[in-house]
Amino acid sequence: MKPGFPGLLVLLGLLHLAVMRVWGVTTTFPSFPTPTSFPTSDFSSSSPPDSAWPTSSSKFQSFSNFTGNRDDRGVCQCSVILPDSTFPVVRVERLEITAQTISKKFEKELSKVKEYVKLISVYEEKLLNLTVRVSIMEKDSISYTELDFELIKMEVKEMEKLIKQLKVGFTGSTVIIDQLEVEIRNMTLLVEQLETLDKNNVLAIRRQILALKNRLKECEASKVESAPLPPAPGSCAHGGVVNISKPAVVQLNWLGFNYKYGAWGRDYSPQNPGSGLYWVAPLDTDGRTLRYYRLYNTKDDLLLYTNARENQISYGQGSGTVVYKNNMYVNWYNSQNMAKINLTTNKVDLTQNLPNAAYNNRFSYANVGWQDMDFAVDENGLWVIYATEASTGNIVISKLNDSTLAVLNTWHAKQYKPSVTNTFMVCGVLYATRTLSTRLEEIFYYYDTNTGKEGKLSIVMQKMQENVQSINYHPFEQKLFVYNDGYLLNYDLAFRPLPQ
Repeated sequence: MKPGFPGLLVLLGLLHLAVMRVWGVTTTFPSFPTPTSFPTSDFSSSSPPDSAWPTSSSKFQSFSNFTGNRDDRGVCQCSVILPDSTFPVVRVERLEITAQTISKKFEKELSKVKEYVKLISVYEEKLLNLTVRVSIMEKDSISYTELDFELIKMEVKEMEKLIKQLKVGFTGSTVIIDQLEVEIRNMTLLVEQLETLDKNNVLAIRRQILALKNRLKECEASKVESAPLPPAPGSCAHGGVVNISKPAVVQLNWLGFNYKYGAWGRDYSPQNPGSGLYWVAPLDTDGRTLRYYRLYNTKDDLLLYTNARENQISYGQGSGTVVYKNNMYVNWYNSQNMAKINLTTNKVDLTQNLPNAAYNNRFSYANVGWQDMDFAVDENGLWVIYATEASTGNIVISKLNDSTLAVLNTWHAKQYKPSVTNTFMVCGVLYATRTLSTRLEEIFYYYDTNTGKEGKLSIVMQKMQENVQSINYHPFEQKLFVYNDGYLLNYDLAFRPLPQ
């Protein structure tokens, strides 16, 4: 026997045992007969004799049962069959990848479950709130409108959609979702029952009211078709101002945008009511001094800035100017006097003191300075609106003789003059305005000198700019001529017809 053979057998045996332990298998080697002799020619002279071959009781006993044979030369040969000792790296890697994939899927499904749990909690609370609201509606004697029911229906439908989404995306036990679905279905039926009951028949009453409104609209439409004609130009056969048109912008005053203060209008004469000339009288930029004015024979000349007669005076004060019977009436500068200027000669024909009138910006209009005296013209003639110390700033109305400027009659109103933005006269009735916004003005007050009555109105008028500096009425055209921060505006008035 070769000298290294026993060592080789020991090594193979240990390797076999190690592999079996790795795979969890225990194996015993089959025994084979102990060789009785080996040819001595294959061993060195120092080899032990046949009698020296280890027996079954020797330290090599556990390896003595291997099956073997001798070849032709007497050499002992044996075969040991061992399992595959290669470590299964590929299978371990596949196992690791599979484990990672399963872990990711688990995390994803777990996050879905958490999200569904949150949504279910939210809608459980909503459902509880709806239940309380419906219970209150069911017990209460108050009737609810169609809108109340529609709002609850929308909320219930929203929850129905969510439940359907949860059922599609949720796998596994759906007991809670099924219970919610049943409760939502019951809630829908209950709301429909409450809507049909409608204890006070509010919905039916609302439908009747709508039908009545439609009938009223039809009646109003028929009234409009048979509306009476407006009063004749210069006539007072009406019940006063009831409405006003939108403004018609004529133009910017000829001096430009910086000349925000002033007045404009059309001369009125009862003898020639439709042939009066147009006039424009902007103040200096100080908002006080009247020095220049222009006259136009026609409206076309005014629009085209042509054929104008420009005159100068020394000086008028404030934007309370008016023209009547070819004469301009102004508050004379820095005084309590009224002045009458002949437009043909551009000369002051007359000045007259206005008794007790406050002047020099004592009681001017709101947002407009130096208009202590505001002249006005209507179907009855020439007027002046002012205030006195005795009236404590309340409006005073005086009827003037247009030839002598003598005061013919006086009325005292209870409206504080500095709280209004402007005034105008129509058929002996004073109308006062106030500011609602930068684009809206309101005719809010009236004083009727024919009856001594005063009261409140609400006729809203639009404007182009923020402040109204003057308002003049033309009886023949039945229009207002408004000076609005330098712009010249026209308004048509509507009157209440007299009862038949």
